[in-house]
Amino acid sequence: MSGRVVVVGSVNIDLVIRGPRLPGRGETVSGGTFERHHGGKGGNQAVAAARLGRPVLFVGAVGDDRFGEDAQGALQAEGVDVSAISLLEKEATGVALILVDEVGDNLISVAPGANALLMPEAIGPALQRIGIHAGDVVLVSHELQTATAREALRVGRAMGARTVFNPAPADGVDRSVLGAADIITPNRGELVALVAAEGRRSGRARADGPIPGADIVEAARGLLEASDDGPGVGQAVVVTLGAAGALVVTADSTIDVAARKVDAVDTTGAGDAFNAGLAAAIAEGRSLEEAVRRAVMAGALATTRVGAREGDPTAVELEAALAG
Repeated sequence: MSGRVVVVGSVNIDLVIRGPRLPGRGETVSGGTFERHHGGKGGNQAVAAARLGRPVLFVGAVGDDRFGEDAQGALQAEGVDVSAISLLEKEATGVALILVDEVGDNLISVAPGANALLMPEAIGPALQRIGIHAGDVVLVSHELQTATAREALRVGRAMGARTVFNPAPADGVDRSVLGAADIITPNRGELVALVAAEGRRSGRARADGPIPGADIVEAARGLLEASDDGPGVGQAVVVTLGAAGALVVTADSTIDVAARKVDAVDTTGAGDAFNAGLAAAIAEGRSLEEAVRRAVMAGALATTRVGAREGDPTAVELEAALAG
């Protein structure tokens, strides 16, 4: 049955400087240009899923300021249902400061504002009003309180939805969160952080360094298995690998999904486009492997235009790229 994408996450205003290179610690780099965009991982994912033709509903929070008005208006303009957004009086809407260099790499710092004040107790009533049902996908990112993300995954699953968790950032994520997710989508760095945290909690700490390619499967599969700290991820760990694509790891299989080479100009929104593409495809009733292939293509296309949302492909663009 075809379902909806329900995004529980952050919404920000992105203040962007594009310069010749990224600054080092304590360094000022001049010569950049300034732009303002709509952002936040949740907002970006909601817009990207809507452009792919899925009905999308957004659960989040904004402040009672001009940025909040603008953020809601931008979501509505893309066809996203914002009726479950909380307006928090006397609070600021989230803001992200983004630096982008001439090859598209970026550094991001976020002041979460209202996003950090979305409480766990607000999630159940919001999802009840939306009326989650079988076939829906609840997509949760981690620019919220960990307890709020956990509650969104827990309630979404209890109401019959598939739950997808994007552990970005990965700090503070434990088995109580992972065990409520059917699918998680860490990148390499986030996988390192999740595995290192597991080791510290169990007394078997490992270095917070890169995971060799041969060990990614082992690391991901460890998150699928139950431990003394709680249950594992329900179905799959999908490790995003940037320009190399993604690796789908389940309890009994591994699928390497390669990405098509594109002329990337801005990688800011690639991860959000991937997660949206994955959730949209699952909501369409596609298999996990097919959903990841579509998500990898959506993420690649998102890098070919400037802006965290501006590069998100439409359903027609995605189909054309997949057929090409």
